[in-house]
Amino acid sequence: MNKEIALVSGGSKGLGLAIVRSLLARGDSVATFARKSSPEMEELQAAHPSRFSFVEADITETQRFRNLVSAFEEQLGGFTGLVNNAGTVAEALLARQNPEDILRLLSTNLAGPLLLTREVARGMMIRQRGRIINISSIVSVSGYKGTAAYSATKGGLNAMTRALARELGGRGITVNAVAPGYMETDLVKGMSPKHLAQIVRRTPLGRPGTVEDVANVVAFLLSDAASFISGQTIVVDGGLNA
Repeated sequence: MNKEIALVSGGSKGLGLAIVRSLLARGDSVATFARKSSPEMEELQAAHPSRFSFVEADITETQRFRNLVSAFEEQLGGFTGLVNNAGTVAEALLARQNPEDILRLLSTNLAGPLLLTREVARGMMIRQRGRIINISSIVSVSGYKGTAAYSATKGGLNAMTRALARELGGRGITVNAVAPGYMETDLVKGMSPKHLAQIVRRTPLGRPGTVEDVANVVAFLLSDAASFISGQTIVVDGGLNA
């Protein structure tokens, strides 16, 4: 199995951290960035000094991408994997939603990943090898009240996935999206017990997902075993959307 050199955006906590840990555990080299560091970032740097790199950066700071990618690749090698995980959530009825929140969603969840992919894909095209994974959401394939703007950004990632799969396939690059359902994260912890119980009742597997459930799918799509899968949005929701 080839060892990957992967860039994971937003890897300091939550799902991003689970993805970083999963890739490091199988021997890959991983670079990640987030707005703020965390104790976990320091621990991983100490445990994997030659295979892990972290810097503080925001996905909306698109002017930094070229230097950021170059610095990471100088340390770890040319990227063979990219996971567009960084994102933000803001739920509200569209007619009442703050325009600034809408623009922030578009900048963070769609424009940032698109421009980061543009930068990383250039090197992949030269190397004729790459795996790109976009972290989407269940709301991109199923409508939920109060998520119009957020859903639009994640639906945009799905469309970007399909277009890039055709655009980059001839260069040996696969592009896929993973759409998680409700997971045991800080977002779910903030839900009312009644709302969470309703979601669990509607989920055939009878529980919310874990970040590890999703990270395992991401790791698979980055592996040689997924070399003929491209252009797909894979829903990981315990059957909620079945």
